[in-house]
Amino acid sequence: MSTDTNTAVADSRGNRKREIGYVVSDKMTKTRVVEVVEHYKHPMYGKFLKRTNKFHIHDENNDSKAGDKVMIIETRPLSKTKRWRLMKILERAV
Repeated sequence: MSTDTNTAVADSRGNRKREIGYVVSDKMTKTRVVEVVEHYKHPMYGKFLKRTNKFHIHDENNDSKAGDKVMIIETRPLSKTKRWRLMKILERAV
C-alpha cells in the first residue's frame, strides 16, 4: 500500500470525480461558483461545441477568488446545491 496521503484517501473513499474550472463568483461565505467548460465533437455533424456547467463548491477557508483556476472533487451533499469541494488552487487570478 502506498504511503502517499492522496492515494490513501482515494483508496479509502473510492474513486471520486474531479473537475478543473474557473471561479466565477465568490460572493458567498465558504461557497464558490465554479464554471467547468467541456469541448466535445457533435456526433453527426463533426462540429466542435462547448458545454458549460456551473457547480457550487465548498471552500472552507475562503482561499479562492474570482478568476482562479481550481480543481474540485465530488463529495457528500453539504447543502441543497453543494456537492463538490475545493481540492486545490491551480492558478491564481492576476
